Amino acid sequence: MLPLLYADSGEVNIIKKIGGSPEVKKHLENLGFVVGGNVIVVNEIGGNLIVNVKEARVAISKEMAQKIMI
Repeated sequence: MLPLLYADSGEVNIIKKIGGSPEVKKHLENLGFVVGGNVIVVNEIGGNLIVNVKEARVAISKEMAQKIMI
């Protein structure tokens, strides 16, 4: 397992674990980041990521990306 922050662009990854406080987990879940779901890194800008999750494009900070394990 490694943080989403280190995933290669364009590669389909399966979310294995989501860390952080209950509030952070709920926020990520509301954005579509759920265990067992697919996530694709589209682009990286200044360490922050743009990802495709549940047919939507979402921008997340590098701090959030470190809490999502693939």
